[in-house]
Amino acid sequence: MCLAVPMEIISIENEMANCTVSGISVHASVSLVPHAKVGDWAIVHAGFAIELLDEEEAKKTIKLFNEIEALYQDSIIE
Repeated sequence: MCLAVPMEIISIENEMANCTVSGISVHASVSLVPHAKVGDWAIVHAGFAIELLDEEEAKKTIKLFNEIEALYQDSIIE
C-alpha cells in the first residue's frame, strides 16, 4: 500500500527538497511543483512532492493519521 504524506519543506536545492513531519525527514523531488518554496507544505509520495497544500489542511491530515495509528494500537491483542 502506498501513502502520500503531508510534509513541510525545510530546504530546496537543485529541485530536491528536504521535507519533514513528526521528526522524520525525507528528500523529495519538487519537479512536479516547481513553484514550491521553503516553508510550504507538500503532499509527498514515492519521492516526489506531488501537490502543495496549506498548513491548516496538512495539520488536519496529520491529526487524522495520528488518530488512525492510535485506533490501530488500541486494537492490537497482546
